[in-house]
Amino acid sequence: MKEVISMTDYREILRLSSKGLSRTSIGEALGCSRNTVSDVLKRADEQKISWPFPENMSDSTLEATLFPVKAQRNARRKPDYEKIHKELGKPGVTFTLLWDEYCDECRQNGEIPYAFTQFRYHYYEYAQAEKATMHLNHKPGEEIETDWAGQTMTVTDTDTGEALTAYVFVGTLPCSGYSYVEAFLSQDEESWITAHIHMFRYFGGCSRILVPDNLKTGVDSRDRYDVRINRSYNECAEYYGSVVIPGRVRHPKDKPSVEGTVGNISTWIIASLRNKTFFSLGELNDAVFEKLRVFNEKPFKKKPGSRYTAYINEEKDYMLPLPASPYEFAQWKKLTVGFNYHISVDRNFYSVPYDYIRHEMDVRVTGSVVEIFYNIQRVCSHKRLYGKPGQYSTVQEHMPEKHQQYLEWNGERFVSWAKSIGENTFIAVKAILSAHKVEQQGYRACMGVLKLAERYGKERLESACGKALSYTPSPTYKSIDSILKSGADIKPEEPHTADNSHAFLRGAEYYGRKK
Repeated sequence: MKEVISMTDYREILRLSSKGLSRTSIGEALGCSRNTVSDVLKRADEQKISWPFPENMSDSTLEATLFPVKAQRNARRKPDYEKIHKELGKPGVTFTLLWDEYCDECRQNGEIPYAFTQFRYHYYEYAQAEKATMHLNHKPGEEIETDWAGQTMTVTDTDTGEALTAYVFVGTLPCSGYSYVEAFLSQDEESWITAHIHMFRYFGGCSRILVPDNLKTGVDSRDRYDVRINRSYNECAEYYGSVVIPGRVRHPKDKPSVEGTVGNISTWIIASLRNKTFFSLGELNDAVFEKLRVFNEKPFKKKPGSRYTAYINEEKDYMLPLPASPYEFAQWKKLTVGFNYHISVDRNFYSVPYDYIRHEMDVRVTGSVVEIFYNIQRVCSHKRLYGKPGQYSTVQEHMPEKHQQYLEWNGERFVSWAKSIGENTFIAVKAILSAHKVEQQGYRACMGVLKLAERYGKERLESACGKALSYTPSPTYKSIDSILKSGADIKPEEPHTADNSHAFLRGAEYYGRKK
């Protein structure tokens, strides 16, 4: 490559030549080749220029006289590549746009701009020499590539001694190479989304695009032309202002940064911890995070800085800001409303307006709330129930009108009323209440039973309940009402006599005894 001589060097070459120094000596003194010295002296002889120069001859005039073409090229305005480097990181900003703006500024100032190819070439040289990141391929803060590492780790169960498999999540910012790693005991949907939430917190921001692999926990449909993102994953991305664009199946070049980082992580973290024993996931991740810190702060081999410094200095400011509170993991289910106008989530029940009985609903379940949707519209929500299964969360407005009229009643009032009539009535009412999944659904039947005392009297009701209980431990309003209507409660029972006329009687000899 031909060296570039400054304007001062032309003056010095001619001065030293006038002192009688050889071309070789001049070249050695000024750090240029003998041929360059010869070229300058030849051009000076052709232009009849010799030392000493006229007082009004400046360095730029001397260069323009000796090498007019080179002088014109050097007169082009040099772009502010530090500014260009920062501008390229902004969304929508391209080399073409910046070159157009640079050319406009040059024209306004009467300066000559670089051609587009030279403009881009000189920026590439600047960025390679001065910056850790290369914006030619990736904009800062634009993408995060995510995947599960192929290699796994191990956690030892302290109770059984069993070796539990730990799966390693890896997320990488391709611009700076800054990465996040965390181990989980499962590759399920909750672990996948939790890993993203922790990764955003670690980065202190989120990218505009998430590029995952086509794994099931992130992508529902893997059709070549119709990619459908998992609803929970998509909701998480929207919460952070990002969008999910999965890499194509069997196209690792769609996410080369994370693919390369996975290999480095496998060696730097997973392999380096292979001989250590961990008795909890927290203990394992403490070791992983320490290795991750060293990995991110490890100096680059061919350029200044590290992944960490590249991220802090050149990428962090371009990340999307985090919301005030982290995303709360939500799981989506499709559930059908039962005849009791409730849906079941983890063996607890939540009411839905009775108009939706037998309709399939979209149910969003978080750690604190259960939300129920129909055709995208939210129908209702409940505080999530914990503890003993079989609990009910029932909203009065969701009940049919006939059920609402008994709302001022509760099970204790019915039981207390029944107890005032008699023990059998008390047991029968308790059985009716416990026979329904929703206690309120038994109120009407209890009211009907207790109202029978007004028509038949307390004594007959008590007797009828006893009769019904002799038939079944779970009597109903109809069975008790039927007994009263037929008078079975007041008819004397016929004595039961055994008819042994045709019985086969075995004697004492049969049982091995003597008469």
